[in-house]
Amino acid sequence: MNIPNISPIGTCLLFAASPLLAADFHTFAPTPPLGWNSWDCFGTTVTEKQTKEQADFMAEKLKPHGWQYIVVDIQWYQPTATGHDYKAGAKLAMDAFGRLVPAPEKFPSAANDKGFKPLADYVHAKGLKFGIHMMRGISRQAVQQNTPLQGTTYHAADIADTTSQCPWNPDMFGVDMTKPGAQAYYDSLLEQVAAWGVDFIKVDDLSRPYHQAEVEAIRKAIDKTGRPIVFSTSPGETPVASGAHVNQNANMWRISDDFWDAWPQLLAQFKRLHDWTPHRIDGAWPDADMLPLGIVKFTNPTHFTHNEQITMMTLWSIARSPLIHGGDLTKTDDFTLSLLTNDEVLAVDQHSSNNHQVFRNDAGLIAWVADVPGSADKYLAVFNTRDAAKGAPADASAAVAVHLAELGLNSPVSVRDLWAKKTLAPANADFAPEVPFHGARLFRLRPTP
Repeated sequence: MNIPNISPIGTCLLFAASPLLAADFHTFAPTPPLGWNSWDCFGTTVTEKQTKEQADFMAEKLKPHGWQYIVVDIQWYQPTATGHDYKAGAKLAMDAFGRLVPAPEKFPSAANDKGFKPLADYVHAKGLKFGIHMMRGISRQAVQQNTPLQGTTYHAADIADTTSQCPWNPDMFGVDMTKPGAQAYYDSLLEQVAAWGVDFIKVDDLSRPYHQAEVEAIRKAIDKTGRPIVFSTSPGETPVASGAHVNQNANMWRISDDFWDAWPQLLAQFKRLHDWTPHRIDGAWPDADMLPLGIVKFTNPTHFTHNEQITMMTLWSIARSPLIHGGDLTKTDDFTLSLLTNDEVLAVDQHSSNNHQVFRNDAGLIAWVADVPGSADKYLAVFNTRDAAKGAPADASAAVAVHLAELGLNSPVSVRDLWAKKTLAPANADFAPEVPFHGARLFRLRPTP
């Protein structure tokens, strides 16, 4: 190949401008993110003080196990928000360019145009990363006031699509990406977010329906900042047909609507995670949503039984979903802490490959398998999802039989029970562990010489 004679300065400029040499956003989340989000426990009301308390706990108890994201969820810009609901027409904290800013009533350090920078600095000082929730579009308040758009001659009303409205949150209009100034508006949002030191954004009202043009606009805006901001789309159910697009634009995307502590919702995630398997790639993760563990909805203990909590953690891990805890960390009980700090289980979520469902039979017995990189070992997850309505006793365990040859293993194999943290007796051709009702077991199987 002939290379032209270019001065060193010219070479630097040429390479710096080349999109082929830009950082691949997939490297921003090389493994599924592990973190905490305020929605499940605090709804629209989380404060700076509460956020700091969660960060303090994570830094002390969870950071040694790989947890790192502290994410402030929705309505941080609305000083009067209550519960898990929204109020039409509520006054929002906003700057002169129509960009939402933290309400000082909730986040005192945001006063005097400081935004989230002081809180992000606090979280970073703990060795953690900071994230925020954002809504798709531009606020109706900005459109009503027709605020100017930073760095342009355009105004909010010039780019707003007033026919594109979130069905459940009254704050925003969509942005018409065909209009001049539309990309500049998103660029200004992400420029502000990057200046605050934000490491993670969860952008809502983006995936159902799938707003492809605005997904692409956010991707471009993040890349222009030069900051490695993890991009999560929400809520689901993201269309599987959009899988080849979303995994080239976002680091994680919701596969369902809000997930709460109810067995039917947990059961439904099995099929969704299976369906998304072809589109899971390194740096782009189907997101089964937050983990409603411990204390949720302000003061309520999770409705999931211990077995169901183990099922959830096992499924999320074997399918490599992000693990975003939704409970109040400051009220973490010993059992919940044991789920969040089992390094052998977390390794399945963080460091496995070729994860897929092996079978799901009519009796409600399910098996998933994954490879252990750098070895011939396999991770095996087995589930008993049988329902009493289908004839199973309400508390009956079940043997979930797996043929080792179907996993590519020659028997016998050594067996490590990852939840029990115990090595079991070797298994032969047919491995059939007993699994409790609505429960799961997770193993590492190692071929013997």
